[in-house]
Formats: sequence, C-alpha cells, structure tokens
Amino acid sequence: QMQLVESGGGLVQAGGSLRLSCAASGSILYINTMGWYRQAPGEQRELVAAITRDGTTNYADSVKGRFTISRDNAKRTVYLQMNSLKPKDTAVYYCSPRLSGDEYDYWGQGTQVTVYS
Repeated sequence: QMQLVESGGGLVQAGGSLRLSCAASGSILYINTMGWYRQAPGEQRELVAAITRDGTTNYADSVKGRFTISRDNAKRTVYLQMNSLKPKDTAVYYCSPRLSGDEYDYWGQGTQVTVYS
C-alpha cells in the first residue's frame, strides 16, 4: 500500500505560479508512469500531466506550455510546476501512479489550488 501526500497548493492571482509536490511513502523508481490530475467542483477528475520512468512527459492541451511535471526518484517525489495560472486552473490537484496499472490505484488527499482574477 503506497501513501501519497500532495502539498504546495494555495491561493494565487492569475498569472502567478505554484509548485506542487507529491511525496510517496515508498519507492517510485520502478513505477512506470506518475501522473497529476485535477478535479474542479462539479467536474470529473482529469489528467493534467504524466511522466514516465525515462522522463517522457505528456500534458493536457489546456496546460501545455504552462505546466511542467518532473520526478525525483531518489526523493520519491513528483512535482508539478504551474506557471501563468488561470482561474480555470482552480481545482483540487492529485497525484497517482494509476496510469501504471490497476495495481497502482493509489491517491493522495489532494491539494487545493485557487486562482483568482
């Protein structure tokens, strides 16, 4: 059972930046894909960004060019650098290795990001 703890969210003005962190209780070295997701009120959870073991990244079109995902396997942490934030980025952000397979259906408690104009 893996525990995930997201942090770094907060209240930020449009155009600002935040860096989210996701700390895992166990090694992520052999987990193929880690992802960041978000869920806005009344909306379904959506995949925002993903990163594979070899560093290949993918982004939702809505955040491409503004968000950067990275991982530090030694620190068992995945990051999401968010720049040029917009009010529509407001959501609870979660990280999960779910894309790596059914056996990786682990989720943290999420961290709230609120962007005001």
